[in-house]
Amino acid sequence: MKYPLGFYSFGKNIGIKDSSLDFAVIYSEVRCHAAAVFTRNNFPGAPIYVGRDHIKDGFLQAIVINSKNSNVATGEKGIQDSYQICETLAKSLGITKEDILPSSTGVIGVPLPIEKILSACAVAKENLKPGNLDEVAEAIMTTDTKKKISYRPINYEGKEGVMYGIAKGAGMIEPNMATMLSYILCDFLPESKDLKGILKRVVDQTYNCITIDSDTSTSDTVVLMCSGKLGTIPDHDFELVLKEIATDLSKKIARDGEGASKLIELTVKKGRDENQVTKIGKSILNSPLVKTAIYGGDPNWGRFIMAIGKVFDEPIPYEHLEIQLGGISVKGASNETKSKLAEYLKSNEEIFITVELNTGNSEKTFWSCDFTEGYIQENAYYTT
Repeated sequence: MKYPLGFYSFGKNIGIKDSSLDFAVIYSEVRCHAAAVFTRNNFPGAPIYVGRDHIKDGFLQAIVINSKNSNVATGEKGIQDSYQICETLAKSLGITKEDILPSSTGVIGVPLPIEKILSACAVAKENLKPGNLDEVAEAIMTTDTKKKISYRPINYEGKEGVMYGIAKGAGMIEPNMATMLSYILCDFLPESKDLKGILKRVVDQTYNCITIDSDTSTSDTVVLMCSGKLGTIPDHDFELVLKEIATDLSKKIARDGEGASKLIELTVKKGRDENQVTKIGKSILNSPLVKTAIYGGDPNWGRFIMAIGKVFDEPIPYEHLEIQLGGISVKGASNETKSKLAEYLKSNEEIFITVELNTGNSEKTFWSCDFTEGYIQENAYYTT
């Protein structure tokens, strides 16, 4: 596995909750052009405040993450803890604290075991290994059942580089900017160096199009860091690769939704504009009735009509509406068609839905998962 040039990292256990990996650092040997997007939740975690502060100049050199205990709803002490984490890590790495972005994920409302984290920060440099990002992907997991990794080689003018992305997220997910946590690194830079604009466009088409349970996390963060060690590539080429990786990671998050047994891909077509297709797409995929019907293989197409119709400020003429599951038209389905629909839902782990609104030319794809007993079990006893 090839990693972007000049990046070092590690994941380790420092005893935050159990014996699994719970602390990670990503470090670049050069200062990187960087951009980030964060949650729009009105109660963001303490690291979000610090991250917004440190990313303002468009540069980063390191990321520090702890899992199993989220630094959220911890007041001014939590914010000071995040600044202290950056300061201690900066001394170990020999860089400025403003070039470090902190992240934290796990249970909300519990103060960080700050001494454990500061001790780990103080000796971080000696733990760094070249590349090693798959270890970080494991260390940032909470209720995830598998690591989420996506990478693409980039060959340009005889130079061979790579863009490498990792993510975590399985519950409390309907991003309104990004996913819970995702970090994407590259040894090329886009020619314009407009990482902020490129990242925002890609996020709107990928991470902002997933939903597991309609709950926007307090800790959502996506970071893009580019060392430029291999020079620049055209913006279009860079953005295309970034979108491929972000789409892949978005689907992995949706597929690994808490308790999920199926990945759902919904494309809303022929809408008036992006606002209309987004409202209707999220309404369908956030409906517990739709998600449980897909889990049980119940061809109850009336639930799709309900989910579209409840978007009361976007009325769609019924006669214009077209709905397909796996290419099978569902509106007004006969008993024979319902049998085919039931078979499709029961026999496939990836369910493809198409909704045509016939109100315009806008189109967007969304991802989610079904609702099973496993989601209830995971979240009913999350802290106990």
